Amino acid sequence: MTDTADTADRADRADAPGTSGADDPVPDGDPAPEAVFRASCTECRASFELTAGDLRLAIGGSHRTTFYSFICPDCGISVRKPAGDRIVELLTDGGVRTMRLHLG
Repeated sequence: MTDTADTADRADRADAPGTSGADDPVPDGDPAPEAVFRASCTECRASFELTAGDLRLAIGGSHRTTFYSFICPDCGISVRKPAGDRIVELLTDGGVRTMRLHLG
């Protein structure tokens, strides 16, 4: 349930100079730039840049079940790669959608 005062407050901030609502402004008032991640395809070996929206992160109960995935923009194959602690941190900080896998 949404509090109408909170919604109105967000709307007021969205109209304020130097802000853009959902995006966090940087000191000069512009929205923070979108994170870009470098990746490569295991099938065609192409290297490219992906945005947070192009990636998915799955966090399992161990390092063997924690991975990120994306579709190669060159060959169209679904690529899945292991994600250690540092990669998990970078992807989550960069806004990549995360899913927790519950095994049991």
